[in-house]
Amino acid sequence: MAPKSIRTDVLARLFEQSTRALHSSGHSHGLFPAQWTALRYFSTADRPQCTAMSLARFQGMAFGPVSRTVRTLISKGLLRKAGSAGKGRAELLEVSDEGRLILEQDPLVSVVDALAMSDDAEREALAKALERVLMALQSKVGPDLEAE
Repeated sequence: MAPKSIRTDVLARLFEQSTRALHSSGHSHGLFPAQWTALRYFSTADRPQCTAMSLARFQGMAFGPVSRTVRTLISKGLLRKAGSAGKGRAELLEVSDEGRLILEQDPLVSVVDALAMSDDAEREALAKALERVLMALQSKVGPDLEAE
């Protein structure tokens, strides 16, 4: 028996529901989703890439909002300055001990756990589909959407 085909509009709504739930869960432990993203980035990035500008490039965002996120995380004691990146005024940043503790409560862990139940073929198919979705969404970003 052939597998039942899933309509793409149904799949798109399921994806939207999942992303909304993940975004909502990012409002936890006194942090906002962008702050969780920044903490994750700085906890895994190679040391030379641990600058606010590198985070902005990684996220495809303007430097201003990313800089505010970084300043907030520093003021909360979750990030700290770790010296000069050697290029202009760029400063290296690192996750503090308190930041590492809060990362243990990362809302993304539930997604990691759910994906761990998938086999390699399912994860590969999902990765390809998500890359296509991300590329399609990023190609739609224009001057009107960047300010939002």
